Amino acid sequence: MTHIRVDRHAAVAVITIDRRDRFNSLDVDTARDLRKAGLQCARDESVRAVILRGEGGVFCSGADLKYIRGGGGTADLAYLSPGARPADSGYGAVFKQILEYIHSTISEIRRAPKPFIAAVDGVAAAGGLGIAMACDLVLASERASFEWAYGKTSLTGAESSTFFLPRLVGLRRAMELVLLNPRLDATTALEWGLINRVFPAATFDADVLALAQEIAVGPAPAYAVSKRLINQAATVDRLDVHLDHELDELWRIADSPDFAEGLAAFFEKRQPRFGQDPED
Repeated sequence: MTHIRVDRHAAVAVITIDRRDRFNSLDVDTARDLRKAGLQCARDESVRAVILRGEGGVFCSGADLKYIRGGGGTADLAYLSPGARPADSGYGAVFKQILEYIHSTISEIRRAPKPFIAAVDGVAAAGGLGIAMACDLVLASERASFEWAYGKTSLTGAESSTFFLPRLVGLRRAMELVLLNPRLDATTALEWGLINRVFPAATFDADVLALAQEIAVGPAPAYAVSKRLINQAATVDRLDVHLDHELDELWRIADSPDFAEGLAAFFEKRQPRFGQDPED
């Protein structure tokens, strides 16, 4: 696995997204490897707690927009269309290719009979925010920040973001994040209920590991049952259905002119002009 690293500290597994030159974003290969690592850790009975982190002071920025703009791995796209027809033009097929792996990872995190802990040091944006919210605990360093970010390129939310956001922060604040896109610092994210704890940046990795090790020596079978019951009480058992809806909607919107404009504006470092003729 080129950009995904798995380390062990006794009963604690640490999954690291190591693609700092791309802000720990996920292309198809990285998303596939993240899914593999998540499955392995979820199903290894000797692992009693899992930490998910990003390398180099960034958590994750979601799907890799540079990879998507480049057309993705075209040799692998045909399977997305029925009857082995070529995938449709536009960006939706490339997004679908990545999101199918990310959504499978998120589903496995929620079903796993052990806690997954997001260790957010630096930015968690768009899909990175969604992945963090899907974990059982979210721990942040003092320099962490959290941003919806999808609207910058005219995308709808995916990676569980539209499922967990209103459950964690409430309807009004969820809509504020979607419509106004504030970047929340760690203190504000804690006040809003988006995260569990904030640690100093200088000792962050050690603090997160210590908390995970404390959980790992606890009553694992009781934790597993409690997680399952809480998931049921919070209707998280319907997450897979919602992930399918997110994927369908994002796939559709990614083929729109507004997304093409948002993507161009993102790389040209300018404000997008949504709903306008580019020549105006």
